[in-house]
Amino acid sequence: MMRLDILTIFPEMFAGPFNYSIIKRAQDKGLAEINLVNIRDFALDKHKRVDDYPYGGGAGMVMMIEPISRCIDHLRLERNYEEIIYMSPDGENFTQKTANQLSGCKNIMVLCGHYKGIDERIRQTYITREISVGDYVLSGGELAAAVVADAVIRLLPGVLNDETSALSDSFQDNILSPPVYTRPAEFKGMKVPEILLSGNDKAIAQWRHDQSIERTRERRPGLLESDE
Repeated sequence: MMRLDILTIFPEMFAGPFNYSIIKRAQDKGLAEINLVNIRDFALDKHKRVDDYPYGGGAGMVMMIEPISRCIDHLRLERNYEEIIYMSPDGENFTQKTANQLSGCKNIMVLCGHYKGIDERIRQTYITREISVGDYVLSGGELAAAVVADAVIRLLPGVLNDETSALSDSFQDNILSPPVYTRPAEFKGMKVPEILLSGNDKAIAQWRHDQSIERTRERRPGLLESDE
């Protein structure tokens, strides 16, 4: 079973993403445990303050070092973590390869920043990996953490009803998924490709591969170049 500890000041934000569909199924099956940890519970004052003004001036607030440090230290007393991840716009780009790597971990901690970010000393002392879900800025790391959790947990053995489904997803082999169809075989004059109705598994597999390559060449040619 994978355990995912998510450190946040807004645990309520995860109620929707984690209580439905595949992520809920993984938890119900006992294949994944998601533990939401409120950083405010480790604040130093009764007001549960977790932010302060930045040294050197400037707009915005910075998440304080003490509450985060106390929170991480508390959790590390209970278990060892293969990765302590900080969701940050200047982290490494999150890819399917990264999700595959993380799916092999047993214990992962994810820190969600907010405001103008976290005290740099946390990044220097505790963080083993920084991950970004894109070259843009969100209000906090919560939505990004939910994306990472979804991408990783769905890869755990037993989570998907069809174990081979994840293997055919886009980006698994640095190519995009082929087009897919379902009934009816004809809709408003648009027909499903005859090859998919042929029953010839080998020919269908080759068609799908060719379609994946063609779609990748048209839409994301950089993926093919990076695989060379």
